[in-house]
Amino acid sequence: MKKSVFFLSVLLSVVVNAQKQEKDPEISDYVKLVSKDSLKANVEKLVSFGTRHTMSSTTDKDKGIGAARSWVLSKFRNYAKNTDGRMEVFLQNEDLQPDGKRINKVTNLGNAIGLLKGTDPLDKRIIIISGHLDSRVSDVLNSTDYAPGANDDGSGVAAVIESARVLSKSKFPMTILFVAVSGEEQGLLGAKMLSDKAKAENWEIEAVLNNDMIGNNSLDAPKNDGTPKLRVFSEGLSAFETDKSAAKIRSLGLENDGNARQLARYVKEIGEMYVKNIDIKLIYRNDRFLRGGDHTPFVNSGFTAVRLTDYYENYDHQHQDIRTENNKEFGDLIKFMDFDYLKTNTAVNVAVLASIAKSTPQPINVLMDVKELSNSTKLNWEKPKTGKVKGYHVLYRETDQSVWTHKIFTTDTSYTVPLSKDNFIFAVQSISATGNESLPVIPKVSR
Repeated sequence: MKKSVFFLSVLLSVVVNAQKQEKDPEISDYVKLVSKDSLKANVEKLVSFGTRHTMSSTTDKDKGIGAARSWVLSKFRNYAKNTDGRMEVFLQNEDLQPDGKRINKVTNLGNAIGLLKGTDPLDKRIIIISGHLDSRVSDVLNSTDYAPGANDDGSGVAAVIESARVLSKSKFPMTILFVAVSGEEQGLLGAKMLSDKAKAENWEIEAVLNNDMIGNNSLDAPKNDGTPKLRVFSEGLSAFETDKSAAKIRSLGLENDGNARQLARYVKEIGEMYVKNIDIKLIYRNDRFLRGGDHTPFVNSGFTAVRLTDYYENYDHQHQDIRTENNKEFGDLIKFMDFDYLKTNTAVNVAVLASIAKSTPQPINVLMDVKELSNSTKLNWEKPKTGKVKGYHVLYRETDQSVWTHKIFTTDTSYTVPLSKDNFIFAVQSISATGNESLPVIPKVSR
């Protein structure tokens, strides 16, 4: 009994010390660089193209989606000058044939991409931040009428561009891909084109942060204590899981612990650590009812992806013709946006991108010993194959808790927690030499 009490007292001491996690000053500096004026200028420029409908002009130099994607590429090329040749800028595109649904003519689909290569040639991981470039009015096939798309999704693209500006001088070990995809409103076409490329070429995608409508807080303010909210949607049981894997997940009670859920928890922890005045809400479903987002093609291909979006959607200002009816204005206009809110949400993205990009890869072969009945839990793992590791965090929470509640720091590759595996969920994450945490890994069962 005395030995058990001593063990618990040591555990408590380690946990308390681990909770005193300090901010990375480099990440704090990046967060401070996010500019409201820069974001607003980006949205204003995107709106100036008249319409960014996927089937709008790709040859007009001033109007249509072709002009818009050329401008985004020019912004990336400008920021590439800060990267010592590490940023590759290109347009991923292909011609689409009419599909009898949302494409009614031959259309050149294009994703504007800035690829900031990591400094460690052995680290093949990629983190993606995306927003969708295209806009629409009420009729999804109307490619000519004025469709400003200020919030949907000028806000997301502005955040991508601003993140590229802020992080262009960074020197992270892993690669960051900044992308403004097209074809979202026509069926997530650009995101699927990119995810198909990633799957065919075996990209090691660590995470995808899809930003779609992150600049309208108008309906939020009167409904809470004044703290803005940001939703993070994440799938539970992966669509990519086989029936056998799903059965194993069910038997271990891990329905709430897929990779997307780990990323969502990470977004909440890091975002709220570095960014003031934000309440990040974890929404435990892949997306909203009757709607879809560009993270979905990635999760359908087995990649870890989440959607970041406004907490309250104003349906008068999305997918609407510009008009006034009964003294109510409809349409996705700049005047309905909240640029302080957009700045805050962009800062969350920057903090998460930098934190993951500075981390080492996740620990590998993480196992939980279940060979015998016990009120303690033994975990074992191996260090990642690349990067310098300072140590590891053993994470745990009670099974009904939505976020990790405790962290234990250790420099070993095994740890025995004096808590029952029946009552808690456990995970392990590696910590880089700079103190940045990897995404958590749920242990597999060792029998």
